[in-house]
Amino acid sequence: MNNRGKSILIVDIDQKIRSLIKEELESAGFQVLEARNGAEAKGIFITYDPCFVIMEIILDDTNGYELCSWIRTKQKSEIPIVIVSKLTNDEDKIKGLKIGADDYITKPFNLKELSVRVETVLRRTAHRCNKITYRGITLKPLKGEVKYEGIQIPLTLHEFKLLYFLMRHPNQILSRLQILDELYPNDNKLVSERTIDVHILKLREKFKHHMKDRELIETVRGIGYRFIAF
Repeated sequence: MNNRGKSILIVDIDQKIRSLIKEELESAGFQVLEARNGAEAKGIFITYDPCFVIMEIILDDTNGYELCSWIRTKQKSEIPIVIVSKLTNDEDKIKGLKIGADDYITKPFNLKELSVRVETVLRRTAHRCNKITYRGITLKPLKGEVKYEGIQIPLTLHEFKLLYFLMRHPNQILSRLQILDELYPNDNKLVSERTIDVHILKLREKFKHHMKDRELIETVRGIGYRFIAF
């Protein structure tokens, strides 16, 4: 599967709808989170910091307008939002778009069309979501920030650059020389490949408590390392 490192939160009271959308988006390489209502959606949003939200307006504890407003104002997030709703009136669509949604789709809908709409919105808003997400780890390159399920992981500059390089090449074997060139482009001749091994060791240690026995970075004997994305 071509995992893109992008997570999408689906908020809908209808489990069947969530499952159908989830299957379609996962086949397109996205990681998918699910919420039944506004409270769940807010908790997941704060913990996992998704890169995209698809939501229904009609929820049992709030409504999509309030949730959309919460994302835009309280969380100060510019991530793409697409409304997929039973509400079909023009007034509802206009309200949704005015409050911050990037697109509005009415039910019933075509799953392939939804997938294309998601792709279109992502292309149009690419500058608003540069974060990379795999296995609960979210890396924000512009902020220099890394979190695991909402918990900030303090990294040195070289540890951050190393993780960013690995996450940009998920499940690919990267040689020590490739990593060395990435981390020390101007003075790589003065730094030994053993330095990379030390950085890898420290990076593993910082995630060890959070990821328990799940391996984060695989050592490929005689070659280098691979970030295990899934």
